[in-house]
Amino acid sequence: MSMSELICVTNRTLCREDFFARMEQIAAARPGGILLREKDVSEAAYENLAKEALAICQAYGVPCILHSFADVAARQGCRRLHLPLPILRRLPDAEKSRFPTLGASCHSVEDAREAEALGCTYITAGHIFETDCKKGLPGRGLAFLKRVCESVSLPVYAIGGVRAKHMAAIKQAKAAGACVMGGAMQCEDVNRYLSEFKEKFHDL
Repeated sequence: MSMSELICVTNRTLCREDFFARMEQIAAARPGGILLREKDVSEAAYENLAKEALAICQAYGVPCILHSFADVAARQGCRRLHLPLPILRRLPDAEKSRFPTLGASCHSVEDAREAEALGCTYITAGHIFETDCKKGLPGRGLAFLKRVCESVSLPVYAIGGVRAKHMAAIKQAKAAGACVMGGAMQCEDVNRYLSEFKEKFHDL
């Protein structure tokens, strides 16, 4: 899988403007991928979002990764899918083969090893730093990220409270990159915001 060091994760409830306008700005900045992670919607509503998201990503040549709904991804001809582990465990091998890019959200070394055994091509590991999404829960930290990276032979992306200043340490932990959500949904200048992450990752 050839995603670069940055995956933008969507959360339309954080947007201060039209969600698809923001998504177009993100796609124009060309991250390694956009993960359409809208957890509060029905399958039908998600499919409507996915159609538009896929069209935007295709226009800019950015990989779009769908989340949770394997059937939606299959219907829309999207071959990139990200799943929570409980859903991944239930996905038959024949279904998995539809998705050459298959990711899972992992919260322990055991999760990471299981995701690899279940056929994932990359994983996210988190949450690494404190984040508003998980208020009051301390981040698992860089030592945890390093252990996850050492336990699998897959690309690992750090998620949770990641800022540009963390990117060098994330690279040192042997992660392939990081996921960003809140900042990408709310920053004033998307291109500048994402460029800073990429620059910090390549400073080493």
